[in-house]
This record gives sequence, structure tokens and C-alpha cells, in this order.
Amino acid sequence: MDGEAIAASLAQPRAFGLIFERHFAAIHGYLRRRLDRQLADELASQTFLVAFDRRAGFERDDARPWLFGIATNLLRNHHRREIRELRALAALTLAPAAGLDGVESRIDAERMQGALAQGLADLPGEEADVLLLLVWAELDQPEIAAALAIPLGTVKSRLSRARRRLQARLGFEPAAAPPAAANPTDPGGNRWTS
Repeated sequence: MDGEAIAASLAQPRAFGLIFERHFAAIHGYLRRRLDRQLADELASQTFLVAFDRRAGFERDDARPWLFGIATNLLRNHHRREIRELRALAALTLAPAAGLDGVESRIDAERMQGALAQGLADLPGEEADVLLLLVWAELDQPEIAAALAIPLGTVKSRLSRARRRLQARLGFEPAAAPPAAANPTDPGGNRWTS
């Protein structure tokens, strides 16, 4: 388990390499989806440097949410750049379609992409972080709560607000309230609606 490797690294720092090997690809993949390659490489490396420096305070079995939390905090330093890029994407004009088959659906998809990019750019940072950890990092709600060191209820409310904002931006009707969960004691519930 990660906790054992991190504990061992306090006496033998090389043991931390196991954490790097287990989780670097996931952390880098998450950062790569949000940043250019060079910055993703840099922030992924910084994530593990920060984790190494803070390893004495680690008290869990799974380092994955902890590492995603560190990566997300580092991303906040680059949030303005991300917003500028999303707004630029939203402002792009559509290129003429090459063929006539499926032109209408391609144009609709391209228009929706711009609206979605603008909607993501307009989301408050805390809502965007929760949504992108869910979608791009594929963390479940309890893992997001652990990654961001916030209560599970806060994760759920931020996801709900982000979903409503994006639905409004894309012109969709508000979603009906989800049916009650089959197991209300399940803290993870449905990734999207619980």
C-alpha cells in the first residue's frame, strides 16, 4: 500500500520512488488534459516534489487523492492562463466544412464545443476543480473530497452548481431531481448526481 511505502521513505527516501511509479501517469494525464505538455511535465514533477516534502504528514493508505489535491492546488496558480485559452477557443469562428455529409451535425458539435469551453471558463474555480477532477481525473466524490480537503457535501453541492451552470450555458433544460439512492448510506453514490 502507498502508506507503507511513504512511511518507509522517511528512513529510506528511495522508497518514495514506488509512489512516483504508481501514480505519475495518472497525475500527469490529469495535468496534461488541462495544460500544455511542458507545463504538465513541470507541474507533475512539482506535485511529487511537494508530496515528498510533505510525506511525514501522510496518514492514509491511498496516496492518489492526496496527489491529485496537490496537483489541483498547483493548477490554481495557472488558472488565469487556462481561462484565457478556453475563452479563445470559445471565440474561434467555425472553419468551412469539407463535405456535405454530416455538415449540420459537425457544425452543431463545433458550436457546442465553443459554448462548453466558454461555460468551463466562466465556472468559479472551486466548481471547475471539482468537475474536472470528476471528469478528467475520474475520481469519485469521496476521493475529490479527500483531494481538495473539503467535506463530501461541499463536493456534491459544487458539482450540482457546475452542472446547472453548464446546462444553462448549453441551452439544456434543468435536469429533474434524481431518484433517491438505493443505498443512502453509500458515501460515493452516483458520480454525477449524489
